[in-house]
Amino acid sequence: MTPRTTGTVPRRRTLRLPSRLPFRLPSRLPVDGYVLALLGTVALAALLPASGAAADIAEGASTGAVALLFFLYGARLSTHEALDGLKHWPLHLTVLGSTFLLFPLLGLAAQGLAPTVLTPQLAGGLLFLCLVPSTIQSSIAFTSLARGNVPAAICAGSFSSLAGIVLTPLLAALLLGGAAGDLSADGLLRIVLQLLAPFLLGQLLRRWVGGFLVRHKKVLGHVDRGSILLVVYTAFSQGMVAGIWHLVTPARLGLLLAVEAVLLAAMLTLTWYGARRLGFDRADRIAIQFAGSKKSLAAGLPMASVLFGPQAALTVLPLMLFHQMQLMVCAVIARRRAHDTETEDRESTPVGRITPLTGPR
Repeated sequence: MTPRTTGTVPRRRTLRLPSRLPFRLPSRLPVDGYVLALLGTVALAALLPASGAAADIAEGASTGAVALLFFLYGARLSTHEALDGLKHWPLHLTVLGSTFLLFPLLGLAAQGLAPTVLTPQLAGGLLFLCLVPSTIQSSIAFTSLARGNVPAAICAGSFSSLAGIVLTPLLAALLLGGAAGDLSADGLLRIVLQLLAPFLLGQLLRRWVGGFLVRHKKVLGHVDRGSILLVVYTAFSQGMVAGIWHLVTPARLGLLLAVEAVLLAAMLTLTWYGARRLGFDRADRIAIQFAGSKKSLAAGLPMASVLFGPQAALTVLPLMLFHQMQLMVCAVIARRRAHDTETEDRESTPVGRITPLTGPR
């Protein structure tokens, strides 16, 4: 006996997935793509280092790239905006003190870790990291994400970069001694010709080239990054030819990362709670924390190539690692600061009251 059909198709049982996963997939990789490019450049220098005539060509190109970088830095920095930003001088002095006073003091204290924890070369690189100026782009980005004082972050980063052109070489010569080439006549001439003169030329020509730089900002950004990659390749090729990489072991790298994590945590804590003790409001404290706790890879790498020559490879290694660490940690902190600000705004608004709009009538 055949079963009677009713004309309807029986439903198939489907597997229902939960509407919300117990975890959230990251929207992007936590590793900066440019850091991956830097690591790839280091690998290229390890496999195919420039030597002989190729090394001379690479060194000449690297020298030109450094001069180009600092010319672009000078041409982009608005002198008028920087002078206007001086009105908030207590904040800028706090950031400069964090960058060129607190950081170097911690870097000097870390020199006691050599040679037991860090090799003398890595300890010197850690100290150089502490002498480099602050960032501009990432300080602005994180301050904006955390709902802080963005104009203050712009001015603070600009002042730090400007001061670093003079202070970083001077502090490196004073604290690192012979490793930075001392302040001989040749060393001073090299710093003036490769760093200061192109920067001043960019400032002088900004009136005529500023519009061009704005219109081609994206292309010139690739020029910036490509120039830094060339500097990294030249420095690490010189290190490979000199045979200095046998001094770095995986254990030493692990210890270096641990020391840098402590350094970053100390600076994030000091800038946040120190700014609170000094009486800054929340928006200013956010700008101070992000501008005062980070170091510029874009400025540090070219400076190291000028100051240290063949020894620049090991010197910039701590800076490269610290750069990636600071991006990952500050991204988390910026999101938390933004969430805390939203919570405070909700709690400060009485229930049932509509917050009036402010603006021109």
